[in-house]
Amino acid sequence: MLRTRGVSCLLMCVLCAGAAVAQTFPTRTVRVIVPWTPGGATDILSRTLGQKLTEEWKQQVLVDNRPGGNGIIGTELAAKAPPDGHTLLMGATGPNSVLPSLMKLPYDALKDFDPIALVATTTYVLSVRPTMPVSSVQDLIALGKSRPGQFTFASPGAGTPNHLSGEMFKSMTGIDMRHVPYKGSAPAMTDVMAGQVTLTFENIAPVLPFVKAGKLKSLGITASRRSPLLPEVPTIAESGLPGFEAVGWFGLLAPAGTPKDVVSKINASVAHALHLPAVQERLTSLGVELFGGSVQEFDAFQKRELAKWAGVIREANVRLE
Repeated sequence: MLRTRGVSCLLMCVLCAGAAVAQTFPTRTVRVIVPWTPGGATDILSRTLGQKLTEEWKQQVLVDNRPGGNGIIGTELAAKAPPDGHTLLMGATGPNSVLPSLMKLPYDALKDFDPIALVATTTYVLSVRPTMPVSSVQDLIALGKSRPGQFTFASPGAGTPNHLSGEMFKSMTGIDMRHVPYKGSAPAMTDVMAGQVTLTFENIAPVLPFVKAGKLKSLGITASRRSPLLPEVPTIAESGLPGFEAVGWFGLLAPAGTPKDVVSKINASVAHALHLPAVQERLTSLGVELFGGSVQEFDAFQKRELAKWAGVIREANVRLE
């Protein structure tokens, strides 16, 4: 009985200590590492969120841009930071879901981080030139099968989610088409519009102006539900390929071992910020869908994404050049 009471007292002390840490957190400036250059979607999203967290916590939340190595440099830096909640990472699809299956990394995408919150996702749009004689995903599939080896698909680089979306489409449809990598989205879309390449899977934000201007024809959305930015365009899943889903994601992560109460506090603050009208208006203009669910939901999401892209990479035998 004495031992049981002792263990119970010890447990209560640990819980109280954790609660006390969460109540006082943060005690100094919080740094959010963004493994990309300033001005991109990840950076804007992080700065918008950081401003609202600063207001709520009464402590400065600063974005620390650490670009390089396709996001690897900043991600590694965050993985090795002290696990006290004062250094966070805005994780993303590439360094956290795709690259682990393409190369040996200086961090483990799951073991070296504690999930906090899925902040937002973005969808890709399957687009072709306006003069192509198709009006739906099914039309495209039929045309592709009638022209084996003649279809090509553009992406902003090998191993990008855009590229892997194309590989998944190729696998699920049985179309024989060749990947054409570019150094960025702009030249890829330019060649699709010019008819040099058959199709592309591009992020909805940069493709939207060309769709609105009639310079690209969008046939399908890669997410599981339609986008409010292109509500008339059906999902690829509802267009005859059930189960097809490809999204980019942005999520807040902490170094592994960060106190659970601190993680819970940050999660709650992120959820609150994402429900603010000003934040929603600013971020949805980037073409993202906001989330802010539980820690457990984000953890499960990460594991699903990692497994999904690993399967696509393995089946397509994708290699970085």
